[in-house]
Amino acid sequence: PSACGDGGARHGGVRESAEEDDVQVFNDGSSRELVNLTGTIPVRYRGNTYNIPICLWLLDTYPYNPPICFVKPTSSMTIKTGKHVDANGKIYLPYLHDWKHPRSELLELIQIMIVIFGEEPPVFSRPTVSASYPPYTATGPPNTSYMPGMPSGISAYPSGYPPNPSAYPGCPYPPAGPYPATTSSQYPSQPPVTTVGPSRDGTISEDTIRASLISAVSDKLRWRMKEEMDGAQAELNALKRTEEDLKKGHQKLEEMVTRLDQEVAEVDKNIELLKKKDEELSSALEKMENQSENNDIDEVIIPTAPLYKQILNLYAEENAIEDTIFYLGEALRRGVIDLDVFLKHVRLLSRKQFQLRALMQKARKTAGLSDLY
Repeated sequence: PSACGDGGARHGGVRESAEEDDVQVFNDGSSRELVNLTGTIPVRYRGNTYNIPICLWLLDTYPYNPPICFVKPTSSMTIKTGKHVDANGKIYLPYLHDWKHPRSELLELIQIMIVIFGEEPPVFSRPTVSASYPPYTATGPPNTSYMPGMPSGISAYPSGYPPNPSAYPGCPYPPAGPYPATTSSQYPSQPPVTTVGPSRDGTISEDTIRASLISAVSDKLRWRMKEEMDGAQAELNALKRTEEDLKKGHQKLEEMVTRLDQEVAEVDKNIELLKKKDEELSSALEKMENQSENNDIDEVIIPTAPLYKQILNLYAEENAIEDTIFYLGEALRRGVIDLDVFLKHVRLLSRKQFQLRALMQKARKTAGLSDLY
């Protein structure tokens, strides 16, 4: 057996860890060679950090079944029994009870130990003068609800394993070097409170069962509440982003509406102006129609300056000569006039046309107009 990919547990809070194959002896005298991990975990308690020694036994069914976890106190420490640790140092946690591969792993287990032991330390320092205690007989776990769950049809331990291992199954103590000699400051002192644990006669009291059930329910409620809060926070963040997008869209719509209002006002103004111009043109047209019978065609168009009038007359005369030459050509084609007559008149008209064009070109240049030819 091996750590099965949980070697990262050595760097996830375990200090001075050691991995080795060792023989575990069970209560019925049977033994089996298993992998055990020993080391210390840093626990923060009342502003101080304490190194709590632990030992993890990996069964040959690991990682499908949880490890067997113990607190391994040194000679200067005493186990503090409670809802998570019995008098033998065995650790009971909801995480072990709900162990499920591949979701569960050693790294997360150790982190949970650090948190729980920070609330209730599993060991405390011995008094300077301590009375000798008689050997304590191993008893059952304080919390049956934390016993690791196994798949249907599979026993709690592999074939040949008794259901309850011995208190300290051959797991060596960590070296004494990492623990300072001043035990009074290295580990929390025993608080003057009564801890809940197994009684001396091996029975489990109602208070122990009640405390274990409350602890299990509290842990599950905390996890469920955390999941709900995380989900609600994610929804809140999504709603905030949606709100920001809606605000930006609302601002853009307001700008578009303002711009459209301005364009509509401009269009209305232009419509009114065009209506006035249309009325003026209609009135002028009606007036001209009424006076058309009495008006001379040459007097209808009156240039604004004498130079423009001269240009207009030159242009009209030049076009008249152009039309005359055209109709002379038609008369020649039809045989109305002969060639000599045609050439004579065309020569005279062309000379006149040339003079008109030259004079008109000069007048347009004086008026600042562009050239026609």
